[in-house]
Amino acid sequence: MLPSGLLEAFLGAIQASLSVLLVISYGAFASWMNLLDRKATKSISKVCVRLFLPALIITKVGSELHPSSASNYFVIVIWGIICHVISFAIGTLGHRGFGMPDWTTVAILINNTTSYPLLLITALEETGILSSLIVKDESTKDAVERAKSYFLVFSTISNLVTFGIGPRLIDTENGPDEEDKGDNSDDDHSPSSTPDREADEESHLLMHNQHHPGAPRAPKYRRAALIPEKTWDKLGSRGQWWLEFLSDFCNPPLLGALIGTIIGLTPFLHRAFFKPSSDGGIFTAWLTQSLKNIGNLFVSLPVLVAGFSLFDLTMEARKSSDISVRLPWLTVLFILVVRFIIWPIASIASIYFLASWTGLLGSDPILWFTLMLMPCGPSAMKLISLIQVSDVSKDDEAKMARLLTISYIISPLLSVTVVGSLIASRAAIPA
Repeated sequence: MLPSGLLEAFLGAIQASLSVLLVISYGAFASWMNLLDRKATKSISKVCVRLFLPALIITKVGSELHPSSASNYFVIVIWGIICHVISFAIGTLGHRGFGMPDWTTVAILINNTTSYPLLLITALEETGILSSLIVKDESTKDAVERAKSYFLVFSTISNLVTFGIGPRLIDTENGPDEEDKGDNSDDDHSPSSTPDREADEESHLLMHNQHHPGAPRAPKYRRAALIPEKTWDKLGSRGQWWLEFLSDFCNPPLLGALIGTIIGLTPFLHRAFFKPSSDGGIFTAWLTQSLKNIGNLFVSLPVLVAGFSLFDLTMEARKSSDISVRLPWLTVLFILVVRFIIWPIASIASIYFLASWTGLLGSDPILWFTLMLMPCGPSAMKLISLIQVSDVSKDDEAKMARLLTISYIISPLLSVTVVGSLIASRAAIPA
């Protein structure tokens, strides 16, 4: 029989995981009842990524980041790089070593680092199980807000990987025909160059479908947006490729992180944005509050959209008799084991060791707890976007939808990871 404290923690983690799963199911219900359509959810996703998420990052990172706490965020950046490098190596082993599909690498590399953990940590606040990790004079709410800022910094690293590297990992061995490389006659008629189509998270990735990453010329809408045509032509093929590559890393969440960092590390800006009005907070009551209001919308909306997308894609696959949705179960098992077993064990063990035996991770148990959870959990819903804009078949798109559906259905297994991280973080607190 479990000790009462451990049983309470496990039940709390189960409740938090089920809360997230229910929000996903509400999205599926909205699809079933035709309350939403693809056009609406695409608009919601775009406004979430380009407006709500940057606002959330600015307020959370800006309010929690101080010169004295900057080392904690530096640790998260280093941990984010390490996690993605290791995930890339594991995914490459599966693809190159075991002959699994190329999307195996991306499914292991990019997990849901934003909406899912934010919703989970919010639910954990309601259960009260995080109170045992508070070692200084603060409320559980303050600790949870700090945890959210930690997750958002990690998600910024993940977004950089998604936009900059993700599209290049899918169908990389199947580039366009030689005759297509020199033929740019269709650029003006491509979906990505139509004037009424704004560049969102998906259309930003769509340029990789128009030209292979190694191709010397970029789509015209990208050239016109960045630099004049004559200047672009003078750069040469290598310069054009590097400019394209670097521009892929520029996205709204990164901009929000940079603004939040500047505000947090600049004392007079931090006071102006986050202190009470009576203490010099000239922006707190109106500008900061408005950013918080729209930022909070991000926490649940993407998870709701994920439920809609998974249900919609699954129903579409079932209706299409020409699409086989038979999953490569060895690949699916490999991905799920890495995401829900290997990474939880590895992250909990490594962070516990560093927190207990070194001073590299500081003295904040909430930081240790979030570091243990960051590389774990289901793959990101962005994978559907990557699959849709890459040169892959409808069969692979249906398989990815099935994989993600299974991942989110079994996501309550993360309650075991939550309890393990909680126990390990408690044990690492000096007596």
